[in-house]
Amino acid sequence: MRRGGPSVLGIVLAGGEGKRLMPLTTDRAKPAVTFGGTYRLVDFVLSNLVNADVLRICVLTQYKSHSLDRHVTTTWRMSSLLGNYVTPVPAQQRLGPRWYLGSADAILQSLNLVHDEQPEYVAVFGADHVYRMDPRQMLRQHIEGGAGVTVAGIRVPRAESSSFGVITPGSDGRMVQRFLEKPADPPGLPDDPNSVFASMGNYIFTTKVLIEALQRDAEDEQSAHDMGGSILPQLTGRGEAQLYDFHDNHVPGETTRDQGYWRDVGTLDAYYESHMDLIAERPAFNLYNTQWPIYTHSNQLSPARFSAGGIASESIISAGCLIRGQVSRSVLSPGVRVDPGAVVQGSVLHDNVRVGRGAVVRNAVLDKNVEVPPGATIGVNPDRDAELYTVSQSGVIALGKGQLVT
Repeated sequence: MRRGGPSVLGIVLAGGEGKRLMPLTTDRAKPAVTFGGTYRLVDFVLSNLVNADVLRICVLTQYKSHSLDRHVTTTWRMSSLLGNYVTPVPAQQRLGPRWYLGSADAILQSLNLVHDEQPEYVAVFGADHVYRMDPRQMLRQHIEGGAGVTVAGIRVPRAESSSFGVITPGSDGRMVQRFLEKPADPPGLPDDPNSVFASMGNYIFTTKVLIEALQRDAEDEQSAHDMGGSILPQLTGRGEAQLYDFHDNHVPGETTRDQGYWRDVGTLDAYYESHMDLIAERPAFNLYNTQWPIYTHSNQLSPARFSAGGIASESIISAGCLIRGQVSRSVLSPGVRVDPGAVVQGSVLHDNVRVGRGAVVRNAVLDKNVEVPPGATIGVNPDRDAELYTVSQSGVIALGKGQLVT
């Protein structure tokens, strides 16, 4: 935080494999996956922290981290004069010849970062969610409530609880009574039996409490050494955990429609649906809020160009695109080319994808450098698509980086 405020170190957990987002994570970490045309998933959490004046941030990486490390080091350059930084921290095996056993173990193995900074508080945030949030408001509640850890929660339908860590608040609505990791049948909320509080994977710790909890967890041979599955239940049992309701968080420039928007884009379907949220007539998530910007690095490219009768509707078209065909309800990253007679509908095309003359692409996610030959089709013949490509439960077709199209 800025001089005069409480000292906060940001730790971003960016070491997961991202198996459910394959093939987009075949050779990159999930937080490095492109989102919204020009961003990387990690840009959302880093923007939220930096906008809130958390200006010393460590990004813990592990699997397939090269593109993530490169993006962080080239994009997120802070003022060294003021001692601020955003730095990737790879698994260093400081406690022996082993990789991270879980998210809690990742922080345990990186406690030298905490000891070096000696912050009053540590903000531990996930790296692969799409949302806007002002962490200062969560920190304020944490300090006022005197808790050891504050966990951000968002209301979700009870039927979806098996996908999340579920927080059961006490009678005061704040102290965490129970923390259940992906339960099948949790109790609903008193004021809404069909909803539960899902953990957003964002925590603020009082530093002393975090260090002691990690040390206790390290001594437990039965622990999964996970923040949600291990540390939160431990601190809940000790009466040291409280809930922060994300609905109470407000950022400058928000609209009534996108206030409280949060998406875990850990699956192809969630990733695709989040993109469709961007291009609605009234977007569920507004990328154009300049009062709480999402930062990223953009290459020096010429503006998007439309020629030969090319058109686009209800779409996001990035710089460097050349549109000579028809594009609708789609998100195109920089350098995409759509040739004459080609049709792209309801799709997400990453950097430098080329759709050849007369080709058709529907309901698809194409990673960078995929080339769709003239006359080829994706999303037209479901049986053929299922034989050749990855197809999600909802029928989204996904092709990995440079994958051949026949």
